[in-house]
Amino acid sequence: MRQTAKVLAIAITVAATGWTSISEAAFFSYPRALRYQFDRIAFEEPTLAPMAHTMFCLRYQEDCEVQKIDFRKRNVAMTVERLNELNSVNRQVNRDITPQPNLGGLATEQWLVSPPAGDCNDYAVTKRHELLERGWPARSLLLSEVVVPSGEHHLVLVVRMTDTDQMRDIDLVLDNLNANLRPIGITPYKWVRMESPSNPKYWSTVSVPSRLRTAMLTD
Repeated sequence: MRQTAKVLAIAITVAATGWTSISEAAFFSYPRALRYQFDRIAFEEPTLAPMAHTMFCLRYQEDCEVQKIDFRKRNVAMTVERLNELNSVNRQVNRDITPQPNLGGLATEQWLVSPPAGDCNDYAVTKRHELLERGWPARSLLLSEVVVPSGEHHLVLVVRMTDTDQMRDIDLVLDNLNANLRPIGITPYKWVRMESPSNPKYWSTVSVPSRLRTAMLTD
């Protein structure tokens, strides 16, 4: 059990040092049997979007536009360049926005792009906005509401990619609480709802099996 935890901790930390190949970038020294289970979120039932997101779409209409439908439903190929770009955007936005909690609750909540100070919502929508500006498809950039271990609700950005080496789809998490990209299965969160890949204005409940917890318990 300790050995598995150590390997995972090292793999996550190595993300800060840069990548030289797709296999190295795709989670480095994760155990093979574990790594290839870091695949997809399961979409369940349609649900209401957060009210703050509805207001966000009125303010930033281009960020909520439905793009041309890709009938093949292919995700972005996971290349070294793409991973480096994600890593750069995640870290840059985390540095640029000063953490500031929303003390007014849902009644005063606003999701803003690139404010000087803000909460998790502002980090997530800013990262999505920046990636859209760089040409990433909206269907691969999904805002996601989660619950952290303390019970607080939190917003992250999930990026859907395809590992063309292994022909596997992988969901990665960009998070202001963590400097590194993480496969969705090793985050310690309860997943609540997420934007629909087909329309950013629609949301759905989701489920994600925790592969990290399973690995730790079975080691």
